[in-house]
Amino acid sequence: MTIDKTDEYGDIIGLPHHVSANRPRMSIGDRAAQFSAFAALKGYDDEIDEVARYTDEKIEPDSDRIDDLNRKLSLLAAQIKQRPVVKITYFRPDGRKSGGEYLTAQGNLVKIDIYDRKLAFADGLVVRFDDVFALELV
Repeated sequence: MTIDKTDEYGDIIGLPHHVSANRPRMSIGDRAAQFSAFAALKGYDDEIDEVARYTDEKIEPDSDRIDDLNRKLSLLAAQIKQRPVVKITYFRPDGRKSGGEYLTAQGNLVKIDIYDRKLAFADGLVVRFDDVFALELV
């Protein structure tokens, strides 16, 4: 036996769609938001993503690398007035968790600060001596 819906709802099936005279029609975006997923633990997914985010560990240079960097810094200090173009690979610590990332930049070196142990570039980049991994005059 099949049930015919037209018999069951026959009294209302042909009526026009109701439009409120007092309230504006809801936008499709607002209507869809009513049915969006519910996040019981707000921020949980962000925390999971943060834990899963990969960071590099800082490589401690050996004495040969330190000697090489010191030699290159001395050569660059003698040329600092010419604002030499330098390619630098350095470690940038992560602000949220242990580790960080190695970045490479190229630019005009404008200052070697022996006291604060920092290199300053024309574009505003400042790198601590301890974070320098490689230096190359371009």
